[in-house]
Formats: sequence, C-alpha cells, structure tokens
Amino acid sequence: MLPGMAHQHGYADHKQDVLKRLRRIEGQARGLQRMVDEDSYCIDILTQVSAMTRALQSVSLTLLEEHMNHCVVDAARAGDEQAEQKIAEAVAAITRLVKS
Repeated sequence: MLPGMAHQHGYADHKQDVLKRLRRIEGQARGLQRMVDEDSYCIDILTQVSAMTRALQSVSLTLLEEHMNHCVVDAARAGDEQAEQKIAEAVAAITRLVKS
C-alpha cells in the first residue's frame, strides 16, 4: 500500500453484494425463528437451516476468495513477514471453514 492511501479490504468492490446476501441470510434466520415459534415440522425447519448454512458458506467462500486475491497477493508482492502472516490467516480461515 502506498503512503497516504487508506487500506481497502479485498471485498470492498463487492461490499454491497456481500451486505445484500447477509441481509437475506438475516431474513432466513428470522424465518427460522418464526417456524419454531409456530411449531413447524422439524424436517421443514432443518431444510431451512441447511439452506441458511449453504448461504453462509457461499458468503464465506466469496470473502475468502477476495482475501486471497487482494490481501494475500498484495502481501506476497511486498515479500516480507506480512506475507507469511496473511498466508497463515488464510490457512486458519480455510481450516475453520472445512471444520464447520
């Protein structure tokens, strides 16, 4: 990053898309609460939980891709210990995603 420039996260160019998807997921969570409150059938609730989980995974993968393409690539170009840190962060994030 050049001196005097503000740091911009990798997802900055797609921030509105990410927010839109997160708002949709928020709506799904409210729908799940409503389903439980209305004593909906367990399988129907689980189906919606699965859909919400896939939506969250999709957002996670989008953010991870943006992180790799922006933050990690920039750090690798700098070629210092920041590169090692960014790669370690990405590996930890991938590990959390795989385990979830």
